[in-house]
Amino acid sequence: MDARIGISGEKYGGRGLALRPESVKVPLWIVVAGLLGRWLTRSITSIIRRPGIWLPAVLLVIPIRATGPLGLFLPLFALGSTLAGWAKLAPESFRRVVAWPVRSTIRRTFVYRRMWQPAMVTCGLDARVVDQQYLPQLGPVRSTGNVDRVQVRMLPGQILEDYAEQAERLAMTLDAVECRVRTGQKHGQVELWFLVNDPLREMVPTFDADESPDLEALPVALREDAKTYHLRLRGNHVLVVGATGAGKGSVLWSLVWSLQGALRAGSAHLWVLDPKGGMEFAAGAPLFERYCYGDQDAEHPLEVRSYELAFARFLEAAVSVMRDRQSRLRGVTRLHEPTTDDPLIVVFVDELASLTAYVNDRDAKARIKAALSLLLSQGRAVGVVVVAALQDPRKDVLPFRDLFPTRIALRLTEPEQVDMTLGDGARRRGALCDRISEGLPGIGYVVLDGVAEPVRVRFPFISDDDIRLLAGPPNLRLIDGGDVA
Repeated sequence: MDARIGISGEKYGGRGLALRPESVKVPLWIVVAGLLGRWLTRSITSIIRRPGIWLPAVLLVIPIRATGPLGLFLPLFALGSTLAGWAKLAPESFRRVVAWPVRSTIRRTFVYRRMWQPAMVTCGLDARVVDQQYLPQLGPVRSTGNVDRVQVRMLPGQILEDYAEQAERLAMTLDAVECRVRTGQKHGQVELWFLVNDPLREMVPTFDADESPDLEALPVALREDAKTYHLRLRGNHVLVVGATGAGKGSVLWSLVWSLQGALRAGSAHLWVLDPKGGMEFAAGAPLFERYCYGDQDAEHPLEVRSYELAFARFLEAAVSVMRDRQSRLRGVTRLHEPTTDDPLIVVFVDELASLTAYVNDRDAKARIKAALSLLLSQGRAVGVVVVAALQDPRKDVLPFRDLFPTRIALRLTEPEQVDMTLGDGARRRGALCDRISEGLPGIGYVVLDGVAEPVRVRFPFISDDDIRLLAGPPNLRLIDGGDVA
């Protein structure tokens, strides 16, 4: 091996370590043949994967060769009619097979390839060694009507955070509304999601409720790529954080709406704790198995301690169910399977801070904290899950927020609150909750445990009329905190 080694030190004249590995000389024709072969392979693969591009060309060439140019009109008319009928009768498959692949090719060629070098240079993501400039490699582009998903091969030494820090500049340079940075499919890759059109600016309609809903994939929101977002409820706890008017009620009622089939069948029960005196959930009370709204004791109407203890008793009842199921399911299964005889219990808590930070009675506060800690740490496996909402995500208000595997952040008032809610680095990866407009309630970002990338969604607005229609005539079985027959 041809190598020169110099070791730093006085004995060797103070020279630093210099290593030149052995070089292999390859004939020029082999290099050219290899490059042509790689280009040809990629081209053939790309053509095969996009039938919406090459199939029309084949259908046009055949009649032209058979009948001449005059035979061009009939296949053009047939092709246009076929595509129009396809788009009308099966729009989803048409978009997936034809429209989106064509759009992907156009966007990659005329937007990203054309602007790639200036975008990388102005954002500081290029590298220069001596006089040679190196750029991150632009990979495939998968485009929908709203989002372009751009695969990028990073340069050696770059990490995902380098691109996350430049997300706003990338969006501005490439004429997108927003840019979100996500982990690529392969090592050394990063995926840039460019939001081109924002479907979440329009009000989202309610989703069709299934009579037998999948408790691991409930349709509750619309994603920014115009696809339905499905939320897992079985074996999960959900935390919803948002400022006043951000749309926390939309999140909670969207869950109730998607659960209505299971509620009617009896495979899911709602236990609702509404510390705001029933202002949020009273209209849907007939749907609930248990409902605690903190009504004051008739004999002591001014005694705050009476309804704070009611909150504690309500949560302790859920702990009792959890303990009973642990005894029955121990050694049988590691995850509870909901049935009509043993339903999934969903504990809804609106304004969680009223139970953790604003409780005056010490005994009630200690009991509430102990019950919540047990439910959040042990309840998922036995089918007792918690869905909680609050406005202030600070640690002293919610000391156990890390026990919620799914966290949803709506509009927040301060940038620091984003990472408090969703985890460190969430805002840098695109969860700009503090920039959500007050005129767009229900928009937020969802983060799952173990998945760093936030997903931007919008929840539908469930009106009071929708709630009354959903609840039906009053038929309450039990209300804690107030006697209702």
